[in-house]
Amino acid sequence: MTASVEQKIEGLRAEIRRHEHLYYVLDRPEISDAEYDSLINDLRLLEAAHPDRITPDSPTQRVGGRPAEGFRKVEHSRSMLSLDNAYSAEELADWDRRVRELAGLLPVDYTAELKLDGLSLALQYQPDQTGGAVLTTGVTRGDGQVGEDVTTNVRTIRSVPLSISADKLKELGLPPALEVRGECIMPRVAFERLNEERERDGLAPAVNPRNAAAGTLRTLEPSVVANRRLVFYAYFLLVNGEYWSGGQQETLRLLSELGFRVNPYRECMDSVAGMTEFIAKAESDRASLGYEIDGVVFKVNDQTTQQRLGYTGRAPRWAIAYKFTAQAAITVLEGVEITVGRTGKLTPTALLRPVFVGGVTVSRATLHNADFIERLGLLIGDSVKVERGGDVIPKVVEVVEDEAHPRGTSPIIFPTICPTCDNPVVREEGEVDWRCVNADCPARLRETLLHFGSRGVMNIEGLGEAAVDALVQKGLVSSVADLYILSQEQLLSLEKQVTRKDKTTGQPATTLQPFFGPVSAEKLLKQIESSKSAGLARILMGLGIRHVGERTAEELAVEFGDIHELEKAAPERLEQVADVGPEISRSIVDFFSLPANHALVERLEAAGVAMKAEKRERTSQLVGLTFVLTGSLPALTRDEAKAMIEGAGGSVTGSVSKKTSYVVVGEEAGSKLTKARDLGIPILDEAGLIELIQQKAAES
Repeated sequence: MTASVEQKIEGLRAEIRRHEHLYYVLDRPEISDAEYDSLINDLRLLEAAHPDRITPDSPTQRVGGRPAEGFRKVEHSRSMLSLDNAYSAEELADWDRRVRELAGLLPVDYTAELKLDGLSLALQYQPDQTGGAVLTTGVTRGDGQVGEDVTTNVRTIRSVPLSISADKLKELGLPPALEVRGECIMPRVAFERLNEERERDGLAPAVNPRNAAAGTLRTLEPSVVANRRLVFYAYFLLVNGEYWSGGQQETLRLLSELGFRVNPYRECMDSVAGMTEFIAKAESDRASLGYEIDGVVFKVNDQTTQQRLGYTGRAPRWAIAYKFTAQAAITVLEGVEITVGRTGKLTPTALLRPVFVGGVTVSRATLHNADFIERLGLLIGDSVKVERGGDVIPKVVEVVEDEAHPRGTSPIIFPTICPTCDNPVVREEGEVDWRCVNADCPARLRETLLHFGSRGVMNIEGLGEAAVDALVQKGLVSSVADLYILSQEQLLSLEKQVTRKDKTTGQPATTLQPFFGPVSAEKLLKQIESSKSAGLARILMGLGIRHVGERTAEELAVEFGDIHELEKAAPERLEQVADVGPEISRSIVDFFSLPANHALVERLEAAGVAMKAEKRERTSQLVGLTFVLTGSLPALTRDEAKAMIEGAGGSVTGSVSKKTSYVVVGEEAGSKLTKARDLGIPILDEAGLIELIQQKAAES
């Protein structure tokens, strides 16, 4: 490669990174989206011609492949603790007093920051070959000790630097191995756009930006995450598992210098009076921020004082969260709308006389479920109290009844028929939600198709969100069975909107272009054809039967061997299968009792989709015996040993009790072995288990 080409690649990367920082971190864009896209496209073309120059931190590499198998667990370098809460000036004063007493200081400097309503992330950076730092891992908070590795998705967030230069680290006196913690949020504009898309697709709206951000980060499609426009705000810097020694104000300055987005809405103060002034200002500005907050966080600024104060069992003594009270108003319930979500859940939404709450006009509010409506004794025409706290979608919290607010007169009748597909809805015992279990319900169609084609189910590569949206909008698919009658001609008829800079005018121009080319259309059709042989277990997962995951689907497949045998199975027969209890058996029976689902199975079978599996042959040598497995066996995996025991009529449980017949132990057996010895339960190794099965077979 010539030096000029290499310089052009590095120059483009530097320019793109500068514009990303201006747009996503500083909110000061200098170029249009179309001009930015043009720069990215130029870089992609150069890298395609010189693939040896592609680096992990290149702007073109933000959106990569899917996580291999869900999200692995990662232990945090240091616990991500919760914060204690305060709800009044008096509680803040008590906290301030305790801080000063423990620290032996009067006064203490505090940093006030907005409490962003999102989810916490820890970003780990490691040295690269140049002495700079490169993003290696992004981890959710999880339980505070262990989180989920969402690195692939974090890389798509434009306010997260993929790398930090060696020069910048040297200038700031920082090592290349460091960790940045902060909050990932979905801005209101992005949240509103998401709900517009969901409404267009017939889906229930997302409840609030916090849940939407969390759900987005856990999706298995990084391209979806990129389109949702999440934002990361940094607030902690850790080196070698310890908070940066310069204090909170200096930490925020360093994070900004490193290229992270740091929330500018912050102040320093040394008194409770200063805290309450900041709280009042934040509450008054809350509606105009463009993102959700649910309070203010106060942190002792000095890191040495932080160390002196230390921690309780669950929270630092040097920080506290002041939580805002919910904002409320009274209005009239004018009607109730029932929508069907992607899982078939029926969700009631209150249609309200418009009222101003928390800076916005509210005309809709969640009613949760039928039990909630019944518990309130809600009637159409009732005056109701509506709250809007951290949730963008408000809640009806109570009926208001007095001389000025008379009761309504019309009862609310919750439907027993799906409002979308006219099939009966069901409510499982012990649950509050009514659900439509018709796998082909139009309200569920988009999510059903995505689930059906996903990796680990039917594994139809190319059937992603954009392709599913195009198929549904064109009306080519109204059921998963329709996938198997798609033609290349139909796929080539699909179009998509593409916006690019017009070479003549320099302005963005939108044109319609084919969604699939001949090669990509043929590839998708081959993937669909290949999925016909995925097997019965995958089909059972693909049908979306509630509570039937991978393990249960595999057990059902080898137990019944044929989907039609499963369709006819009674609850007591289903509950003989490992991992199937009353809840799962009811869900299976409800699913197959619906004629629409029976018709779907027949359509899939007629299309050539395999509906059979090799049936497990069961014997009765170990009938009535219960086993517990512990430790690593020399030749058998845990699943193989379990299958061997169950195939011989025995059962396997996870805990040792007086009812346990045998405990099968391998290497590194733990407390289960100790408990078995204490209870006097017979202990077997792998060879002993096989010998027992053979002995029982000879006896029978």
